[in-house]
Amino acid sequence: MHKHVEWDDPGSASVERYYADHPQDYPEPHEGSIISARFHGFTVRVRVEARVEDTSIGEVVALIAADNGRRQHSVDDVTLGDTVRLPDALRAMEPRHPAADDDRD
Repeated sequence: MHKHVEWDDPGSASVERYYADHPQDYPEPHEGSIISARFHGFTVRVRVEARVEDTSIGEVVALIAADNGRRQHSVDDVTLGDTVRLPDALRAMEPRHPAADDDRD
């Protein structure tokens, strides 16, 4: 059974929006793909186990703070290892995190 998640709107980081002008290049997820979404200010990585129409079903494999790249075991009610559904419309590009040795602010 999968956990219902109210994903954040990806806004300008939307994968669909990014590929809107080049749909032939759109990377449709398949079994084993790692895809991302946003949830409460975190990037959530999901390993795709199945596809139903335009939705991926898979395991949460990472929860990463969008502002600094730190990883966590859980965020609110989403935990590593949960099985979730992630519609293509809510997939998000991952933010660039500063390097650990980058002292610039």
